[in-house]
Amino acid sequence: MADSPSSRRAAGRRKAPALGDSFTHRLHTLGKLTDRVTQAAYLDETALPLGEGRCLAAIGAFAPLSVKDLAHRANVDKGQASRAAQSLVDKGLVVKTPSAADARGVELAFTPAGEQLWRRLMRVIERRNAEIVACLSPAEQAQLDGLLGRLVAHARTLAERRDDALA
Repeated sequence: MADSPSSRRAAGRRKAPALGDSFTHRLHTLGKLTDRVTQAAYLDETALPLGEGRCLAAIGAFAPLSVKDLAHRANVDKGQASRAAQSLVDKGLVVKTPSAADARGVELAFTPAGEQLWRRLMRVIERRNAEIVACLSPAEQAQLDGLLGRLVAHARTLAERRDDALA
């Protein structure tokens, strides 16, 4: 009985590292939880779903942008960026103009209504960020900011190396 298949599986699970202790799992969990509260705030205060809000924020920070650049800056795939951009155009928040750099491409920029909503969205983002880190002291917040910057830069380097190796 002590050596049954179920007891061997249970013993195997105990020997494996706990998924909940994994840095990447915890980071993913934090991201998902913050997405949930951010999605609710975006909808309540701007009527935009999370993806469109992220794209609007990226356009505000980096306009004019191509759809490809929007995908990169908003950290979404190109299809998501394209759908969000079209939705923002349909809502009268963004305009598409022919790209000077690419005859087949377009550049995205705000309409006056888009810029007004972007300013409101940025206040939502600032409040949400403050709420998320409110459990940390100012010194811990500064330390976290520095560490996250280093981790993002390192992860970007690892991703670029991987992409280069696959090319």
